[in-house]
Amino acid sequence: AAFVRDVLLPGEWDVCVTSYEMLIKEKSVFKKFNWRYLVIDEAHRIKNEKSKLSEIVREFKTTNRLLLTGTPLQNNLHELWSLLNFLLPDVFNSADDFDSWFDTNNCLGDQKLVERLHMVLRPFLLRRIKADVEKSLPPKKEVKIYVGLSKMQREWYTRILMKDIDILNSAGKMDKMRLLNILMQLRKCCNHPYLFDGAEPGPPYTTDMHLVTNSGKMVVLDKLLPKLKEQGSRVLIFSQMTRVLDILEDYCMWRNYEYCRLDGQTPHDERQDSINAYNEPNSTKFVFMLSTRAGGLGINLATADVVILYDSDWNPQVDLQAMDRAHRIGQTKTVRVFRFITDNTVEERIVERAEMKLRLDSIVIQQ
Repeated sequence: AAFVRDVLLPGEWDVCVTSYEMLIKEKSVFKKFNWRYLVIDEAHRIKNEKSKLSEIVREFKTTNRLLLTGTPLQNNLHELWSLLNFLLPDVFNSADDFDSWFDTNNCLGDQKLVERLHMVLRPFLLRRIKADVEKSLPPKKEVKIYVGLSKMQREWYTRILMKDIDILNSAGKMDKMRLLNILMQLRKCCNHPYLFDGAEPGPPYTTDMHLVTNSGKMVVLDKLLPKLKEQGSRVLIFSQMTRVLDILEDYCMWRNYEYCRLDGQTPHDERQDSINAYNEPNSTKFVFMLSTRAGGLGINLATADVVILYDSDWNPQVDLQAMDRAHRIGQTKTVRVFRFITDNTVEERIVERAEMKLRLDSIVIQQ
Protein backbone atom coordinates (compact mmCIF):
# COMPACT_ATOMS: atom_id res chain seq x y z
CA ALA A 1 0.00 0.00 0.00
CA ALA A 2 2.84 2.40 0.84
CA PHE A 3 4.53 1.59 -2.48
CA VAL A 4 1.34 2.33 -4.40
CA ARG A 5 0.80 5.59 -2.51
CA ASP A 6 4.39 6.89 -2.50
CA VAL A 7 5.86 5.56 -5.75
CA LEU A 8 3.20 4.40 -8.19
CA LEU A 9 0.53 7.10 -7.88
CA PRO A 10 2.87 10.14 -8.17
CA GLY A 11 3.87 8.73 -11.59
CA GLU A 12 7.58 9.65 -11.41
CA TRP A 13 8.61 6.68 -13.57
CA ASP A 14 8.66 5.56 -17.21
CA VAL A 15 8.05 1.82 -17.11
CA CYS A 16 6.02 -0.30 -14.70
CA VAL A 17 6.63 -4.07 -14.56
CA THR A 18 4.05 -6.04 -12.59
CA SER A 19 2.45 -9.46 -12.20
CA TYR A 20 -1.10 -10.50 -13.12
CA GLU A 21 -1.91 -11.10 -9.46
CA MET A 22 -0.85 -7.53 -8.59
CA LEU A 23 -2.79 -6.18 -11.56
CA ILE A 24 -5.99 -7.81 -10.32
CA LYS A 25 -5.38 -6.67 -6.73
CA GLU A 26 -4.59 -3.02 -7.62
CA LYS A 27 -6.77 -2.66 -10.73
CA SER A 28 -8.30 0.63 -9.55
CA VAL A 29 -4.80 2.17 -9.33
CA PHE A 30 -3.67 0.94 -12.76
CA LYS A 31 -6.87 2.22 -14.37
CA LYS A 32 -6.01 5.80 -13.35
CA PHE A 33 -3.17 6.05 -15.91
CA ASN A 34 -3.23 6.66 -19.65
CA TRP A 35 -0.76 4.04 -20.82
CA ARG A 36 1.34 4.64 -23.94
CA TYR A 37 2.05 0.92 -24.30
CA LEU A 38 0.57 -2.15 -22.64
CA VAL A 39 2.67 -5.32 -23.09
CA ILE A 40 1.25 -8.64 -21.92
CA ASP A 41 3.59 -11.62 -21.61
CA GLU A 42 2.17 -15.18 -21.64
CA ALA A 43 -0.77 -13.56 -23.44
CA HIS A 44 -2.68 -16.84 -23.72
CA ARG A 45 -3.67 -16.05 -20.13
CA ILE A 46 -6.35 -13.74 -21.62
CA LYS A 47 -7.61 -16.22 -24.25
CA ASN A 48 -10.89 -16.51 -22.36
CA GLU A 49 -12.50 -13.08 -22.74
CA LYS A 50 -14.74 -13.76 -19.73
CA SER A 51 -11.91 -14.42 -17.27
CA LYS A 52 -11.25 -11.86 -14.52
CA LEU A 53 -7.78 -10.91 -15.83
CA SER A 54 -9.07 -10.59 -19.39
CA GLU A 55 -11.90 -8.28 -18.34
CA ILE A 56 -9.59 -6.07 -16.25
CA VAL A 57 -6.89 -5.49 -18.92
CA ARG A 58 -9.61 -4.63 -21.45
CA GLU A 59 -10.66 -1.69 -19.27
CA PHE A 60 -7.25 0.02 -19.31
CA LYS A 61 -6.77 3.23 -21.32
CA THR A 62 -3.97 2.44 -23.78
CA THR A 63 -2.57 3.86 -27.03
CA ASN A 64 -0.74 0.68 -28.10
CA ARG A 65 -1.08 -2.96 -27.14
CA LEU A 66 1.35 -5.84 -27.63
CA LEU A 67 0.77 -9.50 -26.82
CA LEU A 68 3.67 -11.95 -26.35
CA THR A 69 2.93 -15.68 -26.38
CA GLY A 70 4.36 -18.93 -27.67
CA THR A 71 0.87 -20.43 -27.84
CA PRO A 72 -1.73 -18.04 -29.30
CA LEU A 73 -3.96 -20.93 -30.39
CA GLN A 74 -4.56 -23.68 -27.85
CA ASN A 75 -8.00 -25.23 -28.31
CA ASN A 76 -10.03 -23.45 -30.98
CA LEU A 77 -10.21 -20.38 -33.22
CA HIS A 78 -12.47 -18.54 -30.79
CA GLU A 79 -9.45 -18.06 -28.50
CA LEU A 80 -7.71 -16.32 -31.38
CA TRP A 81 -10.69 -13.96 -31.69
CA SER A 82 -10.34 -13.14 -27.98
CA LEU A 83 -6.71 -12.01 -28.49
CA LEU A 84 -7.54 -10.04 -31.65
CA ASN A 85 -10.50 -8.42 -29.89
CA PHE A 86 -8.17 -7.26 -27.12
CA LEU A 87 -5.77 -5.71 -29.66
CA LEU A 88 -8.43 -4.11 -31.89
CA PRO A 89 -11.83 -4.13 -30.20
CA ASP A 90 -13.35 -1.89 -32.90
CA VAL A 91 -12.35 -4.21 -35.75
CA PHE A 92 -12.90 -7.57 -34.06
CA ASN A 93 -15.97 -6.58 -32.13
CA SER A 94 -18.22 -9.59 -32.70
CA ALA A 95 -17.25 -13.13 -31.77
CA ASP A 96 -20.29 -14.49 -33.64
CA ASP A 97 -19.23 -12.78 -36.87
CA PHE A 98 -15.70 -14.16 -36.51
CA ASP A 99 -17.03 -17.66 -35.86
CA SER A 100 -19.26 -17.43 -38.93
CA TRP A 101 -16.45 -16.13 -41.19
CA PHE A 102 -14.17 -18.92 -40.07
CA ASP A 103 -16.18 -22.07 -39.54
CA THR A 104 -13.89 -23.51 -36.90
CA ASN A 105 -15.02 -27.09 -37.50
CA ASN A 106 -14.01 -27.14 -41.17
CA CYS A 107 -10.78 -25.18 -40.89
CA LEU A 108 -8.52 -28.23 -41.13
CA GLY A 109 -9.77 -29.25 -44.55
CA ASP A 110 -10.63 -25.95 -46.23
CA GLN A 111 -7.65 -24.33 -47.96
CA LYS A 112 -9.60 -21.15 -48.93
CA LEU A 113 -10.63 -20.67 -45.33
CA VAL A 114 -7.03 -21.04 -44.16
CA GLU A 115 -5.85 -18.48 -46.74
CA ARG A 116 -8.53 -16.04 -45.56
CA LEU A 117 -7.41 -16.54 -41.96
CA HIS A 118 -3.78 -15.91 -42.92
CA MET A 119 -4.81 -12.71 -44.69
CA VAL A 120 -6.58 -11.48 -41.54
CA LEU A 121 -3.72 -12.45 -39.23
CA ARG A 122 -0.73 -11.28 -41.28
CA PRO A 123 -0.91 -7.56 -40.32
CA PHE A 124 -1.11 -8.38 -36.59
CA LEU A 125 1.20 -11.33 -36.14
CA LEU A 126 5.00 -11.38 -35.98
CA ARG A 127 6.31 -14.90 -35.55
CA ARG A 128 9.72 -15.79 -34.16
CA ILE A 129 10.81 -19.33 -33.31
CA LYS A 130 13.60 -20.58 -31.03
CA ALA A 131 15.83 -21.36 -34.02
CA ASP A 132 15.76 -17.65 -35.02
CA VAL A 133 17.26 -16.71 -31.67
CA GLU A 134 19.41 -19.66 -30.68
CA LYS A 135 20.99 -21.34 -33.68
CA SER A 136 22.80 -23.93 -31.57
CA LEU A 137 19.81 -25.22 -29.55
CA PRO A 138 19.94 -29.04 -29.67
CA PRO A 139 16.82 -30.83 -30.96
CA LYS A 140 13.94 -32.28 -28.96
CA LYS A 141 12.84 -35.86 -29.65
CA GLU A 142 9.49 -37.22 -28.47
CA VAL A 143 8.81 -40.93 -28.07
CA LYS A 144 5.35 -42.30 -27.28
CA ILE A 145 5.45 -45.32 -24.99
CA TYR A 146 2.27 -47.40 -25.09
CA VAL A 147 1.69 -49.16 -21.80
CA GLY A 148 -0.66 -52.03 -20.92
CA LEU A 149 -3.00 -52.03 -17.91
CA SER A 150 -1.95 -54.17 -14.95
CA LYS A 151 -4.34 -56.88 -13.68
CA MET A 152 -5.53 -54.59 -10.86
CA GLN A 153 -5.98 -51.64 -13.23
CA ARG A 154 -8.02 -53.75 -15.65
CA GLU A 155 -10.36 -54.78 -12.81
CA TRP A 156 -10.87 -51.16 -11.71
CA TYR A 157 -11.25 -49.92 -15.30
CA THR A 158 -13.98 -52.50 -16.00
CA ARG A 159 -15.67 -51.74 -12.68
CA ILE A 160 -15.87 -48.00 -13.49
CA LEU A 161 -17.33 -48.66 -16.95
CA MET A 162 -19.85 -51.26 -15.68
CA LYS A 163 -20.99 -49.07 -12.79
CA ASP A 164 -21.97 -46.26 -15.17
CA ILE A 165 -22.92 -48.35 -18.19
CA ASP A 166 -26.44 -46.86 -18.19
CA ILE A 167 -25.02 -43.35 -18.82
CA LEU A 168 -22.56 -44.54 -21.45
CA ASN A 169 -25.31 -46.38 -23.35
CA SER A 170 -28.00 -43.71 -23.02
CA ALA A 171 -28.98 -42.30 -26.39
CA GLY A 172 -30.66 -39.32 -24.73
CA LYS A 173 -29.02 -36.14 -23.51
CA MET A 174 -26.07 -37.14 -21.38
CA ASP A 175 -25.41 -35.64 -17.98
CA LYS A 176 -22.20 -33.79 -18.86
CA MET A 177 -20.90 -33.57 -15.29
CA ARG A 178 -21.37 -37.29 -14.68
CA LEU A 179 -19.69 -38.08 -17.97
CA LEU A 180 -16.71 -35.87 -17.12
CA ASN A 181 -16.51 -37.59 -13.75
CA ILE A 182 -16.37 -41.03 -15.42
CA LEU A 183 -13.60 -39.74 -17.70
CA MET A 184 -11.68 -38.50 -14.66
CA GLN A 185 -12.06 -41.87 -12.89
CA LEU A 186 -10.80 -43.71 -16.00
CA ARG A 187 -7.80 -41.37 -16.24
CA LYS A 188 -7.01 -41.98 -12.57
CA CYS A 189 -7.16 -45.72 -13.19
CA CYS A 190 -4.70 -45.41 -16.10
CA ASN A 191 -2.24 -43.60 -13.83
CA HIS A 192 -2.40 -45.82 -10.75
CA PRO A 193 -5.17 -47.85 -9.09
CA TYR A 194 -3.97 -46.66 -5.66
CA LEU A 195 -5.66 -43.34 -6.43
CA PHE A 196 -8.88 -45.15 -5.40
CA ASP A 197 -9.70 -45.78 -1.75
CA GLY A 198 -9.39 -49.44 -0.86
CA ALA A 199 -7.14 -50.41 -3.79
CA GLU A 200 -3.81 -50.36 -1.95
CA PRO A 201 -3.17 -53.56 0.06
CA GLY A 202 -3.05 -52.93 3.81
CA PRO A 203 -2.99 -51.97 6.61
CA PRO A 204 -0.12 -52.06 7.27
CA TYR A 205 0.68 -49.88 4.23
CA THR A 206 4.18 -50.56 2.94
CA THR A 207 6.12 -49.18 -0.02
CA ASP A 208 7.59 -52.05 -1.98
CA MET A 209 7.31 -53.82 -5.34
CA HIS A 210 3.48 -53.83 -5.36
CA LEU A 211 3.59 -50.04 -5.88
CA VAL A 212 5.29 -50.76 -9.22
CA THR A 213 3.62 -53.98 -10.39
CA ASN A 214 0.05 -52.73 -9.92
CA SER A 215 0.47 -49.90 -12.47
CA GLY A 216 1.59 -50.40 -16.07
CA LYS A 217 3.18 -46.94 -16.15
CA MET A 218 5.15 -47.57 -12.96
CA VAL A 219 6.52 -50.83 -14.42
CA VAL A 220 7.86 -48.87 -17.42
CA LEU A 221 9.14 -46.02 -15.23
CA ASP A 222 10.94 -48.49 -12.96
CA LYS A 223 12.79 -49.92 -15.97
CA LEU A 224 13.48 -46.53 -17.56
CA LEU A 225 14.87 -44.53 -14.63
CA PRO A 226 17.89 -46.77 -13.77
CA LYS A 227 19.00 -46.68 -17.43
CA LEU A 228 18.67 -42.87 -17.57
CA LYS A 229 20.61 -42.54 -14.32
CA GLU A 230 23.35 -44.78 -15.72
CA GLN A 231 23.59 -42.52 -18.80
CA GLY A 232 24.05 -39.45 -16.58
CA SER A 233 20.69 -37.95 -17.56
CA ARG A 234 18.45 -35.95 -15.23
CA VAL A 235 14.70 -36.25 -15.39
CA LEU A 236 11.59 -34.08 -15.12
CA ILE A 237 8.36 -36.04 -14.52
CA PHE A 238 5.08 -34.22 -15.17
CA SER A 239 1.62 -35.37 -14.10
CA GLN A 240 -1.80 -33.71 -14.08
CA MET A 241 -2.56 -35.16 -10.65
CA THR A 242 -0.87 -34.21 -7.39
CA ARG A 243 -1.91 -37.58 -5.92
CA VAL A 244 0.27 -39.23 -8.60
CA LEU A 245 3.16 -37.03 -7.39
CA ASP A 246 2.54 -38.43 -3.87
CA ILE A 247 2.94 -41.97 -5.25
CA LEU A 248 6.05 -40.97 -7.22
CA GLU A 249 7.49 -39.42 -4.07
CA ASP A 250 7.02 -42.70 -2.15
CA TYR A 251 8.60 -44.52 -5.09
CA CYS A 252 11.66 -42.22 -5.24
CA MET A 253 12.24 -42.61 -1.49
CA TRP A 254 11.96 -46.39 -1.82
CA ARG A 255 14.41 -46.50 -4.76
CA ASN A 256 16.74 -43.93 -3.13
CA TYR A 257 16.46 -41.39 -5.97
CA GLU A 258 17.12 -37.84 -4.82
CA TYR A 259 14.27 -35.61 -5.97
CA CYS A 260 12.53 -32.24 -5.87
CA ARG A 261 8.80 -31.64 -6.09
CA LEU A 262 6.67 -28.70 -7.20
CA ASP A 263 2.89 -28.41 -7.48
CA GLY A 264 0.12 -25.84 -7.06
CA GLN A 265 0.33 -26.04 -3.24
CA THR A 266 4.09 -25.35 -3.07
CA PRO A 267 4.71 -21.96 -1.38
CA HIS A 268 6.55 -19.42 -3.54
CA ASP A 269 9.78 -19.46 -1.48
CA GLU A 270 9.95 -23.26 -1.53
CA ARG A 271 9.34 -23.26 -5.29
CA GLN A 272 12.44 -21.16 -5.90
CA ASP A 273 14.50 -23.16 -3.39
CA SER A 274 13.63 -26.42 -5.19
CA ILE A 275 14.48 -24.96 -8.61
CA ASN A 276 17.80 -23.62 -7.31
CA ALA A 277 18.65 -26.93 -5.61
CA TYR A 278 18.00 -28.83 -8.84
CA ASN A 279 19.86 -26.40 -11.09
CA GLU A 280 22.97 -25.80 -8.99
CA PRO A 281 26.28 -27.15 -10.39
CA ASN A 282 26.95 -30.79 -9.38
CA SER A 283 23.44 -31.12 -7.94
CA THR A 284 22.72 -34.70 -6.84
CA LYS A 285 18.97 -34.33 -7.45
CA PHE A 286 18.08 -36.87 -10.14
CA VAL A 287 14.30 -36.42 -10.50
CA PHE A 288 12.15 -33.28 -10.45
CA MET A 289 8.44 -34.09 -10.29
CA LEU A 290 5.99 -31.35 -11.21
CA SER A 291 2.27 -30.95 -11.70
CA THR A 292 1.84 -30.07 -15.37
CA ARG A 293 -0.18 -26.88 -14.90
CA ALA A 294 1.73 -25.47 -11.91
CA GLY A 295 5.20 -26.39 -13.15
CA GLY A 296 4.69 -25.88 -16.86
CA LEU A 297 5.14 -22.10 -17.05
CA GLY A 298 7.96 -19.66 -16.47
CA ILE A 299 10.42 -22.11 -14.92
CA ASN A 300 13.91 -22.84 -16.24
CA LEU A 301 15.07 -26.42 -15.69
CA ALA A 302 17.48 -26.71 -18.62
CA THR A 303 19.85 -28.75 -16.42
CA ALA A 304 17.53 -31.72 -17.12
CA ASP A 305 17.66 -33.46 -20.49
CA VAL A 306 14.80 -35.97 -20.16
CA VAL A 307 11.10 -35.13 -19.77
CA ILE A 308 8.58 -37.83 -18.87
CA LEU A 309 4.92 -36.95 -19.43
CA TYR A 310 3.30 -39.45 -17.07
CA ASP A 311 -0.09 -38.43 -18.49
CA SER A 312 -1.27 -36.07 -21.25
CA ASP A 313 -3.33 -32.87 -21.12
CA TRP A 314 -6.42 -32.30 -23.30
CA ASN A 315 -4.70 -29.07 -24.31
CA PRO A 316 -1.51 -30.01 -26.22
CA GLN A 317 0.08 -26.60 -25.62
CA VAL A 318 0.16 -27.32 -21.88
CA ASP A 319 2.32 -30.39 -22.54
CA LEU A 320 4.54 -28.42 -24.96
CA GLN A 321 5.04 -25.74 -22.31
CA ALA A 322 6.03 -28.50 -19.87
CA MET A 323 8.63 -29.90 -22.30
CA ASP A 324 10.01 -26.39 -22.74
CA ARG A 325 11.08 -26.30 -19.09
CA ALA A 326 14.06 -28.37 -20.33
CA HIS A 327 14.12 -27.60 -24.06
CA ARG A 328 15.00 -23.93 -23.91
CA ILE A 329 17.85 -21.53 -24.55
CA GLY A 330 20.77 -22.70 -22.41
CA GLN A 331 20.17 -26.41 -23.03
CA THR A 332 23.33 -28.17 -24.25
CA LYS A 333 22.01 -31.73 -24.77
CA THR A 334 19.34 -33.26 -26.99
CA VAL A 335 16.12 -33.32 -24.95
CA ARG A 336 14.31 -36.65 -24.94
CA VAL A 337 10.59 -36.67 -24.16
CA PHE A 338 8.86 -39.91 -23.18
CA ARG A 339 5.05 -39.72 -23.28
CA PHE A 340 3.26 -42.55 -21.44
CA ILE A 341 -0.04 -43.60 -23.05
CA THR A 342 -2.14 -46.49 -21.72
CA ASP A 343 -3.10 -48.76 -24.60
CA ASN A 344 -6.78 -49.14 -25.61
CA THR A 345 -8.04 -46.65 -23.02
CA VAL A 346 -9.40 -43.12 -22.80
CA GLU A 347 -5.79 -41.87 -22.87
CA GLU A 348 -5.46 -42.74 -26.57
CA ARG A 349 -8.52 -40.58 -27.27
CA ILE A 350 -7.06 -37.66 -25.28
CA VAL A 351 -3.83 -37.78 -27.30
CA GLU A 352 -5.78 -37.98 -30.60
CA ARG A 353 -7.83 -34.90 -29.66
CA ALA A 354 -4.69 -33.03 -28.62
CA GLU A 355 -2.99 -33.83 -31.93
CA MET A 356 -6.01 -32.48 -33.81
CA LYS A 357 -5.70 -29.19 -31.91
CA LEU A 358 -1.99 -29.08 -32.76
CA ARG A 359 -2.82 -29.50 -36.45
CA LEU A 360 -5.09 -26.46 -36.19
CA ASP A 361 -2.24 -24.47 -34.64
CA SER A 362 0.15 -25.73 -37.32
CA ILE A 363 -2.13 -24.67 -40.19
CA VAL A 364 -3.20 -21.30 -38.79
CA ILE A 365 -0.15 -20.02 -36.89
CA GLN A 366 2.97 -22.04 -37.70
CA GLN A 367 2.60 -21.65 -41.48
